[in-house]
Amino acid sequence: MTVTETAPQRGTPQVRGLPFLGSALDMGKDPGRFLARAYREHGPVFRMRLLGNTYPVIAGAEAAEFMNSRDGRECLRSKEFWQGFLEEYGATRTLVGEDGESHKELRELMRRGYSRDAIKGRCGELIEITDRVIDRDWPQGTAVPVVQAMQYMATEQLGTLLTGSAPGEYVDDIRMMTLYVLNVLVTRQRPKVLLRNPRYRRAKARLFELGDRMAAELRATAGTKAPEERILVDDLMDAHLHRPGVLPAEDLTMTLTGPYVAGLDTVANTTAAFVYAMLKHPDVLAKVREEADALFARGEVTDDDVKRIPTVRYALMETMRLYPVAVAAIRTATRDFEFAGHPIREGETVYVGTTVPHFLEEYFAEPETFDITRYEKPRAEHLKPGAYSPYGRGPHTCLGKSFADVQMALSMARLFHRLDLELTSPGYKLATKTAPTPGPATSFKVRVTARRP
Repeated sequence: MTVTETAPQRGTPQVRGLPFLGSALDMGKDPGRFLARAYREHGPVFRMRLLGNTYPVIAGAEAAEFMNSRDGRECLRSKEFWQGFLEEYGATRTLVGEDGESHKELRELMRRGYSRDAIKGRCGELIEITDRVIDRDWPQGTAVPVVQAMQYMATEQLGTLLTGSAPGEYVDDIRMMTLYVLNVLVTRQRPKVLLRNPRYRRAKARLFELGDRMAAELRATAGTKAPEERILVDDLMDAHLHRPGVLPAEDLTMTLTGPYVAGLDTVANTTAAFVYAMLKHPDVLAKVREEADALFARGEVTDDDVKRIPTVRYALMETMRLYPVAVAAIRTATRDFEFAGHPIREGETVYVGTTVPHFLEEYFAEPETFDITRYEKPRAEHLKPGAYSPYGRGPHTCLGKSFADVQMALSMARLFHRLDLELTSPGYKLATKTAPTPGPATSFKVRVTARRP
């Protein structure tokens, strides 16, 4: 990405920071709360310095609503942010890096495969996968590294449900490729020299091997499945075979393995934070377990049963509010424009703080308190305009959010139905990281104290 270095515009407030580093340490420690503090001090537009460059920031509910507007779509684009990712795969375009009609075309191609319909009738299968991972990766009496365990769970779930198979022998390669790509080429929090690491290069080669294998299997079965049996990768291969201009051969590996990149870190970070939140709030955990036990006591779980676990769903929503993965969107200004009376120049890299309202009391009462009742009607604090943005905003809002809601709710219900967990230290305070995406640190562990069949 080419960054346009600019001096602060007259009249636009600038966040105070360290020489050269600027606000890099604050952004690296807790970007969501840092942007909320800056918003409170400076308003919805300010500039911050990061490692010698100055960037405009638009933030708050105003920015979240702007992302959903026509002006937002016309003034901001995502292409530059994802260019390095695209080049690493040798691909021509990617859903997250396209805008306008090209983005609409790809989004429509993938909409059904990533939707809630993709998990319809497969709740039992999701629970079976979850049980398999619990039995393998959560042994009793052992301190379990939660983020890593959740990454393995997410990979097997996404692999089976969206691509048709759990790529067991490729899981470590998928994890390494995804984390390196996000760290180095997307969030740019690590230097490019890391891509020369032999371990990464082997993982990349293995991921391309997986992509080739998936493509060969899909070609062999193309056109043989009934419409109701088709999953995401079937739609992708059909487009490749019959509309190669939409999905050319150069884009196949990236697109077929895309569910892992899209869901590995995001789902793992959210579910790991959920585990921490439950263990710190035993009153909520008791309700979660009561709902989960009742759900699974009824026998086979159906699509409608997710409605029977509102405490689980609200606890996940509160987790995503307090521990958002998509803290801010990074875009490029396509033209000069004004936001809240302040100028943004064409070509500037713009940070859009869509989750700032998550930490503001005018939207969420006592915002630092974990309170699942804030989502119940008539309170419904999350429904205030621009208040709640766990899946992003605008045309690039996460395409798989409905799928992820079901995936995470049933997975966490099953986890706490099957296991008794405790923090390795009663007074433990969650250590977090921001690379490649915000979430619990990989050092976060819990101990399994009891298991149930």
